[in-house]
Amino acid sequence: MNQTGVLTGISVSHASASIDEINAAGAESARGTVSDLLARPGVDEAFAIRTCNRSEAYVVTDRVARGYHALESFAPDVRDGAIQRLAHEESLRHLMRVAAGLESLVIGEDQIIGQVRESFEAARAAGGIGPVLEDAITKAIHVGERARTETAINEGVVSLGSAAVDLADRRLDLADATALVVGAGEMGTLAARALDDTGVSQIHVANRTIPHAEYVAAEVDTDATAIALADLARVLPQADLLVTATGSPEPLVDPADLTDAGEMVCVDIARPRDVDPAVESVDAVTLYDIDALESVTSRTREQREAEARAVEEMIDEELDRLLESFKRRRADDAIASMYESADRVKARELEEALTKLDAQGGLTAEQRETVEALADALVGQLLAAPTKSLREAAGEDDLTTIQTAMQLFDPEFDAPPSDGAATGNGTQSPDAGGGHEGRSDGVHNEVSD
Repeated sequence: MNQTGVLTGISVSHASASIDEINAAGAESARGTVSDLLARPGVDEAFAIRTCNRSEAYVVTDRVARGYHALESFAPDVRDGAIQRLAHEESLRHLMRVAAGLESLVIGEDQIIGQVRESFEAARAAGGIGPVLEDAITKAIHVGERARTETAINEGVVSLGSAAVDLADRRLDLADATALVVGAGEMGTLAARALDDTGVSQIHVANRTIPHAEYVAAEVDTDATAIALADLARVLPQADLLVTATGSPEPLVDPADLTDAGEMVCVDIARPRDVDPAVESVDAVTLYDIDALESVTSRTREQREAEARAVEEMIDEELDRLLESFKRRRADDAIASMYESADRVKARELEEALTKLDAQGGLTAEQRETVEALADALVGQLLAAPTKSLREAAGEDDLTTIQTAMQLFDPEFDAPPSDGAATGNGTQSPDAGGGHEGRSDGVHNEVSD
């Protein structure tokens, strides 16, 4: 497996894409996406993560251009403005930001780090994890853990969806309660996820588009069902908590819908309102609107934004460490490949020379050791300068030079010259086709296009 490959990524997320566009990117599962990508030419490793707010994929190839090519079919039906393409260092940083919660709808939310772990294991099961992604994702998870233990990035409530649940939890015993979330957009999704962390026993997700409701219901571990808005009146009497967050121009719930509901807390975070304010006249029904929640969220949003700056510094620090690790590995792998290739040639030529010398009268053990030491010394002297150059190339992140060296000194390319390829005095025939200049040009074209 390629030890010195580069990472290339593609992201379709809530930052610039709609729910439909996120759903259209990649296969139906992260593991399916990984399997599809591994089947593409030049892809050594692959990773994908899919949640209700993002669909992303990463590949390891020998160069970024090939990675972009492999990812072309990931989101063919998504407009270009909704797609974020990431080169090697950008991919590494983005993975850390995702795991730390800086790319989430709610800064610092906790659920994403678990989703990264699950996607990591799914990719491993599909055969997509190799040395590059192993280090990259392990580091991202480490950063996510540090962010949550060393900062207050995940403290407090910053979204209206989670604030609605937090408020309801203070006013209502949610243990074994039934919750109804109306709307499968950003706020409805956050409300469903916040409810998943409470003691509710059932979550209904109602939406005009059933597949969107099904997607949100699948995101939570609590028993959840998706229903159509047309069935709202049937489910309302069963609910202890109602959270509404649609874009409907008219109220969806009026007093008549709640006359048989019994004790219920309604939290309407939609603009315009989803719940007619007149429902406050219904006995045992308590209604909260968006104004009651915004003051709660503004304080903790400011707090998390301050903590996010500390996390950014943490990411800079960890990214530098990871890049240095990759650079050292690139140099070490290229140098090891070079010495392995040289040792094979040395062994072959030394055996041939010793055979000839034996035929000419034989060698003593001491003479044989002298010849072998000479061969070792020649290899060491000849490779000293290239070794120094490769370490410098790694320090300067000169991947082209390292990849060229890996191909020039391919340890598998150790076949002896064919008949006629060399003259009796050891010089190469002009028509042998294996001259250094031709080989170098071929490799340069391969790694730089």
